[in-house]
Amino acid sequence: MARQNQNQSDQNQNQNQKQNNNQNANSSSTETDDFSMRETSPNLGGGRVPGNERFGTAFDLVEQMHYLYIRIVKARSLPPNKGNSNPSPDPYVEIKLGNFIACTKHFEKTPNPEWNQVFAFPKDRIQSLTLELTVRDKDGGEEDNSIGGVSFEIIELPVRVPPDSPLAAQWYRLENLFNRSENPGEGELMVAVWMGTQADESFPDSWHLDALSVEGDGIANVRSKVYLSPRLWYVRVQVIEAQELETNGNRQSEVVVKGAVMNMVLRTKALSSVRPMWNEDLMFVVAEPFDEQLVLTVEEKLGNKEEVVGKCLIPLHSVEKRMDTRVVSSKWCNLEKHTRGKNGEVNVVQLNSKIHIRVCLDGGYHVLDELTQYSSDFRATHRLLGTPSIGVLELGILNANGLTAMKTRNGRGAVDAYCVAKYGQKWIRTRTVIDSLNPKWNEQYTWEVFDPCTVVTIVVFDNNHLQGVDNGGGGAKDSRIGKVRIRLSTLETDRTYTHSYPLIVLHPSGVKKTGEIQLAVRFTCVSLLNLMQMYTQPLLPNMHYIHPLTCFQQDSLRHQATHIVAMRLNRAEPPLRKEVVEYMLDVGSNMWSLRKIKAHYSRLTGVLSSVVLFCQWLNHICIWTSPVLSVLVHVLFLILVYYPQMIPIFILIYVVVIGIWRYRSRSRHPPHMDIKLSYADRLTGDELDEEFDSFPSSKSGEVLKLRYDRLRSVGSRIQTVIGDMATQVERIQNLITWRDPRATAMFLVFCAVLAGVLYVIPVRGVVVAVGLFVMRHPSLRNRVPSVPMNFFRRLPARTDGLL
Repeated sequence: MARQNQNQSDQNQNQNQKQNNNQNANSSSTETDDFSMRETSPNLGGGRVPGNERFGTAFDLVEQMHYLYIRIVKARSLPPNKGNSNPSPDPYVEIKLGNFIACTKHFEKTPNPEWNQVFAFPKDRIQSLTLELTVRDKDGGEEDNSIGGVSFEIIELPVRVPPDSPLAAQWYRLENLFNRSENPGEGELMVAVWMGTQADESFPDSWHLDALSVEGDGIANVRSKVYLSPRLWYVRVQVIEAQELETNGNRQSEVVVKGAVMNMVLRTKALSSVRPMWNEDLMFVVAEPFDEQLVLTVEEKLGNKEEVVGKCLIPLHSVEKRMDTRVVSSKWCNLEKHTRGKNGEVNVVQLNSKIHIRVCLDGGYHVLDELTQYSSDFRATHRLLGTPSIGVLELGILNANGLTAMKTRNGRGAVDAYCVAKYGQKWIRTRTVIDSLNPKWNEQYTWEVFDPCTVVTIVVFDNNHLQGVDNGGGGAKDSRIGKVRIRLSTLETDRTYTHSYPLIVLHPSGVKKTGEIQLAVRFTCVSLLNLMQMYTQPLLPNMHYIHPLTCFQQDSLRHQATHIVAMRLNRAEPPLRKEVVEYMLDVGSNMWSLRKIKAHYSRLTGVLSSVVLFCQWLNHICIWTSPVLSVLVHVLFLILVYYPQMIPIFILIYVVVIGIWRYRSRSRHPPHMDIKLSYADRLTGDELDEEFDSFPSSKSGEVLKLRYDRLRSVGSRIQTVIGDMATQVERIQNLITWRDPRATAMFLVFCAVLAGVLYVIPVRGVVVAVGLFVMRHPSLRNRVPSVPMNFFRRLPARTDGLL
């Protein structure tokens, strides 16, 4: 299909390997620099001078890449093949540009072929002044016969500037390129040749220089595409009751209702077959268009077996849609008996049994993203509940550096990298750069933003579905190279962020940096007032709060939604495969991991550190570590007691001052994945092996026993903390429940005496006395616990009733 100069190709590959080795040596010099994000200064927009918009402004977040475009449309009146018994030629077009040779597909016995193929050659890799297009006849010999050709001078080619219309193809008479003194060749070739950038409409569908070796079905997996995930709906099935069920007559038997949509099956609880009343909700996820059916099956439990009593089929396209809290009218549906005849046909028998149900398509929820912590959209499914956009998100995917080789090709490491980005319903996939450890994409994409508190996800994958890959069969999967998340609320509006993000992946051998990706991000706000107003609106549609979903329903619905999205996007061309969709949607992120437990504990202690610091500071005041500071705190305490209206003012001023002071030390770039926060750099081999274990586990008994004992140890600590918290709360509650009659009587007497004291003595005096007692000098202190603390610790709790 295509031939390239091998020496030139090997030279470029060696340069890529040398650059990768140098970058790896530099990155491994210090551990802190390996996983850090750094700001970059790319030449965005090609360094255009204001007023000179030669190449337009649509791609101002990427570096301009200039290409030579060759559109080969068709040929006509090609001469017959005189040296063959079949006079009709088998034509194809050979493109020769210096040492590079590429070919179109060939047609058999066609004098008027139509190719409609576009080729793109990077301008910086053109090493010739002449472009030659030769029409050849594929006869199966060592060298195909030349019918004729056309040549172009590179320097004379026109430059196409979008948004100009596409350059019109022209007919060129074929000539003998090797001996122009002879008679001109026969036939004509329609082509269009021009210079352009990646903003050209032909860029996504063109054959690039690095992908000329890809053949067959692999061509579709190379090109960039934009995908739209399906619009998802919740199907709510309320199973109310059933009557006149034709069971075996045993009054002790139980019946259950099973609901099924596609491969998802849910069931109600089992009730007595005599007029059962369930009043249970079964919820499913479906996608537009509604081609599926809802199948309700009533089954009778006979020991360990279940016998079908009858079933009901409901087409989903006939189900009522609702977007508010109104109650959908219920209906009685007749059950049917489906039996299979002798010839395999299905016989349907109408029964007298009926089932009372209420079915609706709930469009007031938002499906899929509200069930994850990295949501990119919070809008309701129903279009009438949509909100206007508040801004535009622009993402420029520039390049990647120092990618880790994910496979071997011709005895050396290789990677065929492409990027997938997701925000809202729009997914994008860049073109695959073949065999490069430092790929350059320079592709820009745009999304509408409806909520600032959302996340855009960018992932780099290695394409394992190209022809000629050593590790590929039909079950090959695209390897993950790294992930980047950017939360829009952390971005300043109308500012362009250009950073190089480390690509971090957790492997069974530990955390690894697999390269860096350079991105340009800009969030443009349409109206600052609308943006600020979004912070006062509910995060999710109202249905999530009026009719909330249970935890079990959330897990089940998220699993269904992920399966539907993966199945739909896998049917696109080129497909976004299941492993790509699941990694983008963080499937399995809620599985047990000791690393995550440590990370969450560290986060919790970090949040509570300010409270701990305040308690330590108060303790230093009380023990008079610094007498001057303790005296100042006493004076401030007395001022606040005698002027209580100053308390909220003082707190607010303190918050304002602290906020202004920390403005100077604010982060200048969006947050990124932190391996220290994730405890990814402090993992043992067994902990990593446990995290990457399948579910259910595939390990042997001894390994499972060790991990189970460790899980019990960690769980016992959590159990102790929860139990202590419950004990303290129960002691406070038991102050007035007479669980300990003497303690309750003492507390009530103390409350009565305190009420009398507060009636006689001003509240300020009591507060001053208590405050001065707490902050008294150490010489007046006793290490024995105080009376209130002793009294509180002696209060009963419900621990006595635990087994």
